[in-house]
Amino acid sequence: MKLKVKGKQRNSKMCVMCGLDNPAGIRAPFYSMEDGSVITLFSYREEHQSYPGRVHGGLITAMLDELGLRALWAKEGEEKTYGVTTSLETKYRKPVPYGVPLLARGVIEKESGHFLTAACAVYNMAGDLLANAEIKYIKLDVNKIQEGVNEHEEMCYLIEDGVTEIDVKGI
Repeated sequence: MKLKVKGKQRNSKMCVMCGLDNPAGIRAPFYSMEDGSVITLFSYREEHQSYPGRVHGGLITAMLDELGLRALWAKEGEEKTYGVTTSLETKYRKPVPYGVPLLARGVIEKESGHFLTAACAVYNMAGDLLANAEIKYIKLDVNKIQEGVNEHEEMCYLIEDGVTEIDVKGI
């Protein structure tokens, strides 16, 4: 099954998941999808390993965490709401390899006032579930998260890449 891309989300400068200026980062692109979810197509590199051939669990969880708030942006249709993680429970289902294409998806399960819950998962390209998480966030003004931050300066990259649909293989 293929989902249509509604729009590409911005990348930041230094975020470990999306930062295009971070040499150690993943530099993942994120897409707002027609069903209100967010999807990324990305790969980890060898420097992201724990054991040879496997990605470090902390970096897997970091990707899941990144997807949660971005799922809210996909649902809202704009990138203006910010927040921080209040709890996150990751379940590692299978080893996550580096050096291969992966797909990750996030969707908002519940939203009320200043709180939201997201379900996020990482898959291989065959559609096998590798890791998933339930993540809870509190919405906060970006300057309550970090004083003096200019989100337009930090989240400054919008590089269109022509992706118009993504095959989700029944996930």
